[in-house]
Amino acid sequence: MDTSRRGWLIAALLALLLAGCAAPPAMVERFIEREPGELLARAEQQAPDEAARSRLEAADILARRGDATQALDVASRLDDRRLPPEARVRWALLLSSLGIQLDDPNGVLQAAQALDEDLPFDREQRLTLRQRQGQALADLGEHAAAAEALLEVQAETDDAGLNDTLWSLLVRLDEPTLASLGDDSLRRGWRELVAVQRGSGGDIERLFERLDAWRGRHGGHPAARSLPGDLIALRDLRGREVSHLAVLLPESGPLANLAREIRRGLEVRQREAEQQGIRVPRLSFLDSSRGDLDALYAAATMAGAQAVIGPLDKDRVTRLEGRDSVPLPTLALNYGNNAENRAANLFQYGLSAEDEARQVARRAHGDGHRRAAMLFPGNEWGQRVARAFEREWQALGGELAQRVGYNPNAPATDAARRAAAGRPDMLFLLAIPGYARQVPPNLEFIGVDDLPIYGTSQLYEGRPQPRLDHDLNGVLFVEIPWLIPDAAVGGEAVLPFRDSYQRLRESDDPGLLKLGAMGVDAFELGRRLPQLQVLGSTEIQGATGTLRPAADGRIQRELPWARFEGGVPQLPLFNRFDDGRTR
Repeated sequence: MDTSRRGWLIAALLALLLAGCAAPPAMVERFIEREPGELLARAEQQAPDEAARSRLEAADILARRGDATQALDVASRLDDRRLPPEARVRWALLLSSLGIQLDDPNGVLQAAQALDEDLPFDREQRLTLRQRQGQALADLGEHAAAAEALLEVQAETDDAGLNDTLWSLLVRLDEPTLASLGDDSLRRGWRELVAVQRGSGGDIERLFERLDAWRGRHGGHPAARSLPGDLIALRDLRGREVSHLAVLLPESGPLANLAREIRRGLEVRQREAEQQGIRVPRLSFLDSSRGDLDALYAAATMAGAQAVIGPLDKDRVTRLEGRDSVPLPTLALNYGNNAENRAANLFQYGLSAEDEARQVARRAHGDGHRRAAMLFPGNEWGQRVARAFEREWQALGGELAQRVGYNPNAPATDAARRAAAGRPDMLFLLAIPGYARQVPPNLEFIGVDDLPIYGTSQLYEGRPQPRLDHDLNGVLFVEIPWLIPDAAVGGEAVLPFRDSYQRLRESDDPGLLKLGAMGVDAFELGRRLPQLQVLGSTEIQGATGTLRPAADGRIQRELPWARFEGGVPQLPLFNRFDDGRTR
């Protein structure tokens, strides 16, 4: 290139640079990213519409710079109604993305409310936001609403990548809820697949025989092209089903009466399952009040048992969970006292009030409450259950406004007043019925009549008593499905293990029915021990709740919710695609 030509190019570039320097400030600002702090400070002085735009820009810049936490805080606090329609779409996608990134489902649900308005989402943006909404609802335990959102996405996209998530949600729903999701070919196929799994009753050979027939009817279904991973994993368990269970229960001593009712539940469920054509294991009962643990395991092995149910005694379970392993796969009927179970092949199941307390904490936090008061018996049991609520609540980021341990033999007047003193936005109530019925009237007397109250199953006697329980109106609580059939699943006809329920309820004693239900679920868990060992995502819709193993083998129960209305437990209402808050 000659010198004159090079000089001409340099001159031209200088002219362009000089022209750029003389460009209007607004044009330059388009290419210069402003500081988020400056934008946020400016927003404080701006009119509402302009302030909302400034805050959105600041949140967007923060997110691009990697400061997701502050970006989420800014985006969730700005008044999106002040944004123009296109900016609201951008805000919803930004906030939902940040919520997913930071595990903040409430932020995602806040953003997803934009889907209910006439905003210019294109198809991909709408489906992205709907899928994020489904994920957030699933994280909050709102299985039906989450499934509804994700089914809407799959209906439009035919995306088999959603199969595993959808399956994990749908298997947790009862029959009426599944039916309410719709009856097009996609939803009908999923509903029938759940029925195939449930109808197999844990019999793996029977399950795969029925799966082949289902695929023949639904060849074009996403799940026919790609079975959920949990179903595929069951193929490896063919031929490993449990055919003989040893049951370690005491025939004498302080636990003998409890053991008798649990045994009745085990035997009733075994008989009913066999009558339904399900291959069931034989049961051999060994008296755990005689002999030490090693002798009992030796006797079980000599009898030909492949797995064990029991023991029931808490101290014995504590000793077992301190071992490295147990001689046979075991479902203990209580929880040990150690921080965690370290024994390989040991699972633990029981009617734990601590599980219920943790579930209450999750529900209340999901409902948007952040300052909890606790009202619990001041004895050792009450302290233990209260600690379970407290740890779960604080792990979720909630604050404790008040912690009140009360004397169960004293009136609730002073304890209720102290619980309300910290200005909480919810009350965790751990109490038996006689004490629980005193709390709402005492709160009302001091002018605190709008404080949401959440309780465990202990506050319900197990049978409708509208005249006694009318003071509990509005109180939310958890209970096993068998004791609240209408609220739990829509009636006795669709209860889990309904035939066993009808046999066991003849005693007309809710306490005995609860123990019988525990026996039913212990039978179902015991014969699925190989499945629990291989497939940690195993879940059973049981008589005592939805049952699933934790990482350390302790079975966690999730119970259905009820609310007292007219003194009778009723189903709490939830809005479609809402944030899970009870209405």
